[in-house]
Amino acid sequence: MRHLKHGRKLGRVKNQRQALFKTLLGSFVMREKIETTEAKAKEVKIKIDKVINLAKKSKNDSQKVSVIRELKKALPEQAAKKLTGDFLNKFSERNSGYSRVIKLNPRKSDSARMAIIEFVD
Repeated sequence: MRHLKHGRKLGRVKNQRQALFKTLLGSFVMREKIETTEAKAKEVKIKIDKVINLAKKSKNDSQKVSVIRELKKALPEQAAKKLTGDFLNKFSERNSGYSRVIKLNPRKSDSARMAIIEFVD
């Protein structure tokens, strides 16, 4: 039974899964919209809320260094810099719900459920 278990394994071991999410989150922050499978999109949505809330703590300079260090564990360096910059002004009034998942038609090759994940304006 999967009681009290959270997250999807996506058929990968832990290190591969962490690397996958790091690149997905980095691409999502840099491009602001990506197309991926539905399961990956739903996981990215959960993780991006946590990352943006962490980045919001970097408003004052005393915490900025430690927050950027924490962000670099979850994101590539360029994405972390973009996230702590002017990008946060879009979400200053929001507490959560920074992204949305839009379901698409299945992929033709393997019939995997596809989705677009994008930031809410």
